[in-house]
Amino acid sequence: MTARPLRRATLTAVAVLLGALPGVTPAAAAEADVTVTVNARAGLATVPDTALGANHAVWDSQLGTDTVADLMGGAGVRMLRYPGGSYGDIYHWKDNTAPGGYVAPGTDFDTFMGGVRRAGAQPIIIANYGTGTPQEAADWVRYANVTKGYGARYWEIGNELYGNGHYGANWEADDHADKSPTAYANGVVAYAEAMKAVDPSVKIGAVLTTPANWPDGIVGAGDAASWNQTVLSIAGPHIDFAVLHWYPSGATAADALTRTEQVGDMMYEVRRQIGQYAGADSARIGIALTETNTPVGMNTQPGALFAADTYGAMLENGVFTVDWWDTHNGATQVSTVEGQTDYGDMGLLSSATCLGGVCEPALNTPFAPYHALAMFGRFARPGDQLVRTGTSDPLVAAHAARRPDGDLSVLLLNKDPGNAHTVALDYAGYTPAATASQVLTFTNGATSIAETTGGSSASRTLPPYSLTTLVLHPATAVTGAPAAPGPVTAGPVTDRTATLTWPASAPGGRPVAKYEVYRTTGATSEEWGETPGTSFTVGNLVPGSRYTVNVLARDTAGKVSWASPPLTFTTGTPARSDCAARMSDVSDWSSGFVGGVHVTNTGTKPAPNWTLTFTWPTGRQHLTGGWNGTWTQTGTTVTVTSATALAPGESADPGFTADYGGPNILPTAFTLNGVVCAAT
Repeated sequence: MTARPLRRATLTAVAVLLGALPGVTPAAAAEADVTVTVNARAGLATVPDTALGANHAVWDSQLGTDTVADLMGGAGVRMLRYPGGSYGDIYHWKDNTAPGGYVAPGTDFDTFMGGVRRAGAQPIIIANYGTGTPQEAADWVRYANVTKGYGARYWEIGNELYGNGHYGANWEADDHADKSPTAYANGVVAYAEAMKAVDPSVKIGAVLTTPANWPDGIVGAGDAASWNQTVLSIAGPHIDFAVLHWYPSGATAADALTRTEQVGDMMYEVRRQIGQYAGADSARIGIALTETNTPVGMNTQPGALFAADTYGAMLENGVFTVDWWDTHNGATQVSTVEGQTDYGDMGLLSSATCLGGVCEPALNTPFAPYHALAMFGRFARPGDQLVRTGTSDPLVAAHAARRPDGDLSVLLLNKDPGNAHTVALDYAGYTPAATASQVLTFTNGATSIAETTGGSSASRTLPPYSLTTLVLHPATAVTGAPAAPGPVTAGPVTDRTATLTWPASAPGGRPVAKYEVYRTTGATSEEWGETPGTSFTVGNLVPGSRYTVNVLARDTAGKVSWASPPLTFTTGTPARSDCAARMSDVSDWSSGFVGGVHVTNTGTKPAPNWTLTFTWPTGRQHLTGGWNGTWTQTGTTVTVTSATALAPGESADPGFTADYGGPNILPTAFTLNGVVCAAT
C-alpha cells in the first residue's frame, strides 16, 4: 500500500488574500497561537432531524406551554423526551399520575404533544418499566399512534434501571422481585413484542450503562456477566436503539470540559459491545444519549461550552439524538463562575427560584446552555455532514459541517476563561472564500448570540470562554460532482489485511472514474490507494489496531464527491502462531479493574526468560501493580517478564491491576518474545 497526504488549502495558500481584507494583514495571521485543521474529506456522520434534543418533566408546570415550545423551536430543538428521567418508572400516562412524586397540573401526554408539535419536534417517550406493565405501554402506543395519530416513533423501556438496587445504589423505582439485568432484558422483550404488535413501526430502546460510568463492567451478585452484555445478549434482537446517559465527573470547569475527549472511545466501545452481543444484524441498532449535563457551571458559560462540545462529539460519532437534562430544574447551589452567577441549575431555562436570598432571573429566561443549543442548531442542520477537525491546543475545540449547498460551517470553542486565542484555520479538501459569509458569537455573560458578516476565513480571534461559528462559501462553486459512496464495510479482516467494499456512487455530470480510499488519523488523511471498482484490499496493517477509513469518488473531469460515512475496524491476530494469548477483565469497579492474561506456548520450542508485551488502546489506562511476573509500563506499552521457562504446551497466567479514566477497551494483540500471538 502507498500512503500519500491529502492535498490541502493551507493558511499559506490563502495568505495572499489576507492583505485585501479590511483590518487583516499577513503579519496578523502569523500571530496565531492555535492551529485548527478542518478536513472536509474525512466525513463523519450526517446530522439527523432528531439530533438536537432536550428533556421535559411532568413536575414542570411550564411543560407544553407556548412560551417554552417557541423557545425550543427557536433553538432548533427537534427531539423532546417525556415524562422526565426517573419519573418514567413511576408515571402512569392514562391518569397523569406518578405515585411517590409530584405531577404539575396540565402536564398530561396530550399537552406535552401539543408543545412538541408547536416546536416542530418529535417525542421520545419512556415507557414505565419500574411500576408499569407491557400492556400499559402497548395501550400508550395505541393511544398515541392509532387513536391520536401522533406518530411517536421512539420509546425507551424504563429509565436508569441499573440503579434499582441490584448493584447497591437504589434510586430507580422497580417493583419487580428480580432486579437483575436478565430480568430487565426479558422485560424489554415482552414490552417490545406488546408495543410492536400495536404499531410495528415504533423504535424500541433498551437502557445500557455508559462505558467507564458506574456500574459499567461490574458483574452483580448472581449474574454471569455485566449489565450491557446481559441486556444485549437477550434483548438485542428485539430492540432498535441503545439508551445511554452521561454525567461526566469533574471537580472544576476546566476538568469537566476535558471529558468530551473520551466520546470517540466511548462510542467505539458501545458499538463493539452491540456487535459482539446483540446478535445478527446488530448494525441496525442506533444509539441515543437521552440525558447529559455538566457537573460544574451548569447554567453559565462552562455549561454552554460543554453542551456544544458534547453535541458535536456525540453526533460526529453517529449518536442519533442528544437530549439535554433538562428544560427547568431550579437552583441548587449559588456560586460565581468567571464573573457570572451560577445557580447550580441544570435547566435550559430559568425556573425563577430563589436560594439563600439569591433569585434566578425571570421565569423562562434562557441560560447559557440554551444559547449553546441554539448556536449548534445554526451551525449544523439536518442533512449536513459533520467532518473531522483537529486543534493544536486542547483549550480550543472545533467542529465542522459540510452543507448540501456547498457551504462549510466551523464551530470554534475557546475553553480558556482568561485568555483570547487566535486560531489559524487550515482546510483540507475544501477551499473557502477569503471572507466568512456569516459569523455567530456567544461570549461569557451574553444574553444572546451576536451575528455579523465578514472577517477572514483563515484566521479568527476567539474571546475568552466563547463559542464562534463561521459560515463559509466555497471559493469556487462545484456542481455536477458524483454522489458520496455508500457505507463502507470491512470483511474479511485479518491481522495484517482488510478488504473494504462499498456501494457505487451515483454519477454527476460525468461518469465515475475511480474511488480513492483514505485512512484518517486525528484530523489528517492519507490515501491508501485507488481503484476503478468498489472493493479495495489494504495490507501491512498492525495486528489488534483500530483504523478509520473514508472512500471518495472522482469522475472523469476530476470532480470529487463528498466522503462516504466513516468505517472503523480493528485488525485481528494471526490465525496461527507459536503462542496464544488473551486478556480478561476479572473484576471491575468502573474506574479500575483486576485483569489477567492467559498465555500459552503453542510452538515446539521452550520460551525461556519470556517477555509478554501489549499496548493499551487508550492513553487513559495505567498499570498499578501485577503478579506472576515483573510488570512495567512505558507510555502505553506494558511488558511482563518472567525468568521461568514456558515449555511447549505450557501456559502462564500473569495478573495485574490497572486504573482507567475513560472507556476501558481491552487490548487484543500480544507478543511473546517478539512473536505476535494468536487469540485464544
